[in-house]
Amino acid sequence: MGDRQGHGAPAPPAFLSLAGHPVRWQLLGELARSDRQVHELTDLVGRPQNLVSYHLGRLRQANLVTARRSTADGRDTYYSLDLATCGRLLTAAGGALHPALLLAPPAAPVPHRGRTRIWVLFLCTGNSSRSQMAEALLRRLGGEALQVCSAGSHPKQVHRDAVAAMAEHGIDMTDARAKHLDTFIGQRFDHVITLCDRVREVCPEFPGDAQPIHWSIPDPAGEPDGYPAFRRVAAELAGRIGFLLHQIALPRVAPTSIMEES
Repeated sequence: MGDRQGHGAPAPPAFLSLAGHPVRWQLLGELARSDRQVHELTDLVGRPQNLVSYHLGRLRQANLVTARRSTADGRDTYYSLDLATCGRLLTAAGGALHPALLLAPPAAPVPHRGRTRIWVLFLCTGNSSRSQMAEALLRRLGGEALQVCSAGSHPKQVHRDAVAAMAEHGIDMTDARAKHLDTFIGQRFDHVITLCDRVREVCPEFPGDAQPIHWSIPDPAGEPDGYPAFRRVAAELAGRIGFLLHQIALPRVAPTSIMEES
């Protein structure tokens, strides 16, 4: 009876033990907001790099975190959190305690005080695939409370396979046109999301208090298998944007500190 403890009580789900460590919980929290490099995580959690790398390794073994080489500098690696897997495991953990404890769908986005809409900007290099698809998906899912834009540091023609991939999601992108990020200089955004490792390094600052978010997603146009890469990127973006809607709907609060283990 290895799954029971004490007087027949069920053992806690493994996810709780894994995520419950203070350092791993901090790492999960940071990666839930943005993809990060290890040196950034080291600074954010205030721990030595060898300790951060160890806990990242534990999270990767559990398939909660994945790693991708940076397309801007192959010596760097971006770590990403699989929020869908976290959601499934959290739901299972809640269900183990009581069947009524299920994850709720996101609330409808509400503009921040003093504004009529929530402004979101997606950026990549060419504004030809990733940021265009992200813009189209969020506009479709977010409703009238959102104003969604996209741009690139070196814009080029919107890729026909990006248009085709969005058509599979029921979204018509035939009129989409690439724009330079300078188009939006001086514009205030609530969320600025870079989808390309290169553009992250040249992303300008925008007015306001938007916290930058990075999703390290390879350019599908550079993948050897052609159109299937666009379908994969579209699927990944749809998943990430589904979770972004939860983040957009939440009121902004100051981060809380995490107590150290004794």
